[in-house]
This record gives sequence, structure tokens and C-alpha cells, in this order.
Amino acid sequence: MTRDESIIEMGAWLRTAPGRHLLAWEQSRLDHAVTDAFGFHAVQLGLPELDGLRANRMPHRWVASDSLVVPEALPMPPPLDALITTLPAHEPISLHCDFDALPFPNASIDLLVLPHALELARDPHLTLREVERVLVPEGRLVIAGFNPASLWGLRQRAGHLRRRLGCGREQGLYLPRAGEFIGYWRLRDWLRLLGFEVEAGRFGCWRPPVNTDKWLQRFAWMDRVGDRWWPVLGAVYFLVAVKRVRGMRLVGLVRNEKRKAHAAPAAVANRRREAARAEAEMES
Repeated sequence: MTRDESIIEMGAWLRTAPGRHLLAWEQSRLDHAVTDAFGFHAVQLGLPELDGLRANRMPHRWVASDSLVVPEALPMPPPLDALITTLPAHEPISLHCDFDALPFPNASIDLLVLPHALELARDPHLTLREVERVLVPEGRLVIAGFNPASLWGLRQRAGHLRRRLGCGREQGLYLPRAGEFIGYWRLRDWLRLLGFEVEAGRFGCWRPPVNTDKWLQRFAWMDRVGDRWWPVLGAVYFLVAVKRVRGMRLVGLVRNEKRKAHAAPAAVANRRREAARAEAEMES
């Protein structure tokens, strides 16, 4: 399957009932995550059907795609009431580029949003390295991805098994075929190796893999129960990480060392005590 076919399939899946449910949940989480991210430059990689930067107020924003396929417009979930007055008036600029060779200088981007970009990337490791390169120190990275350790992930693996055994075709799959689902803890390890610190992580969408809005609504209670009793089994995870640069923290350590070196002049106090004792002996 080519990349263009993968993107077309992903866009078609987002129009299904579970796709719309997933899109609404991710949009609400992104609105909360990016609204307080400050800076000048923000970039979203992939999935233009999701407006991940609509609640952000940075003056320069891009939505990048690595495919020439133009997705059909999707009805977006309505914005949160608290964000209606803070939404920027200008639209982000569309950009076509390779995710493993971003056209930005080193340390030039303040916010990067990756909704399912790693799953469809040609090389997720190179994509993350490019993300680390272009992010400024203390820059924010927001990632959304499918959780393979979930009911949706189990249904997907069962569909792949049926296809290999010749018991079914594409209709046996629940999620899009293309891409590799990256586990939540595996992704955290990758980010730690690149110098990122995970600031927040959350799972969502605990409803079973059904295909109609009617049954998705009937199982809405599973989202409340799953968030409390089995949070790591949600169908999708949401992660916020911050790029840390260790060299920037040495300034505080150096200041502390200087303060310790100039403190406690114990030798001066001892000399004064010895001089006073000598004067007293001479007078006696």
C-alpha cells in the first residue's frame, strides 16, 4: 500500500462512526493542550482532517503533509465554549514536506502536534529526531496515537490474523490497515532517549469496537468506568512532552556553588577570638 492510499484510507475511516467518535475526543484534548502553549511558531504534522492548532494563539502556524492527496473536508466538532473568544482569526498555512526532513532551522519551533503522524510516517525514529532538532529548548510536543493494548487493537490484530489465514478480507479489519501502532510505553522510551520529559499522558475511548453510532452511544458508560478502573486500555493515547536541554540547568548549579564558596567565614571569627584571648592574658 502506497502512502497516498494510506492517507485516503485514513480519511475514509474518519468518516465512520468510530472515526468521528475518535476525532471528537482527540479534538477536545488538543484544544486543552495547546491553548496555553506560548511562542511564535507552531506546526502540525499530518492528519489535516483534525485542526490541532485551532485553540493556539501563536502568530505563525503551519499544517504539514507529506502527501499530495487533498483530503475531503470533515465536519469538525464545535469548539469549547471557553475557547471561542481566544481562537486566532487567521488560518494556518498548508505545507508539503517530508516529516523526516522538515524545512525549518534548528531550534525554531515552539510547538509541534503529531496526531497519528508517527503511525503513518516512513520512519518514525527519523521523524522524532527531526522533531527534536527543530523544537526550541523547553518546546512542547503533543502526540496522539492508537493504543495496540486495547479492545480496538485486539480487534485489529484479530482481523490481520483472519486475513493471513484466508478467513476474511479487508472488511475484517476495524482500524486503517496502514501504519504501525506504537505502544504508549515504547513511545515514552523513545522520547526519553531523545531528551524529552513526558509532562502528561492520558488514554481515551474505552468503548468496544462497534461500527454504528447507536451502539457506541449504548456503551458510553464504558468511558467513565474505563477512565477509573482500566485507564491504560483506552483505544487511543494522548501525550504531552517537553524538550529538555541539560546544559541550560548548569547556570543554577554554578550560582549555588559560588554562594557556598563565599559563605561561612569561620576562619575570621576564630582569629578574632584568639586576639581577644591574647589581650586578656596580657592584661592579667
